[in-house]
Amino acid sequence: MKDFLVYVLSQFLDHKEKIKVDEQIIDNNYYQYIISSDKEDMGKIIGKQGKIIQALRNVIKILAIKKGIRVRIEVV
Repeated sequence: MKDFLVYVLSQFLDHKEKIKVDEQIIDNNYYQYIISSDKEDMGKIIGKQGKIIQALRNVIKILAIKKGIRVRIEVV
């Protein structure tokens, strides 16, 4: 899932080389992904009224349900 997040983000961000996604295993079936990038790209990640990050979370949630895990995504 980490690779998928990096791929999707790299498609619409300007500073592709500064995209960083950290994966943390919180529990047996619970993962947390922390997204960081260039400050200029943060607005693009979040989107107007948070629509881009919400859509990304929804897609990841669908993939997580298929794998039987729980996922949390944070943008810092």
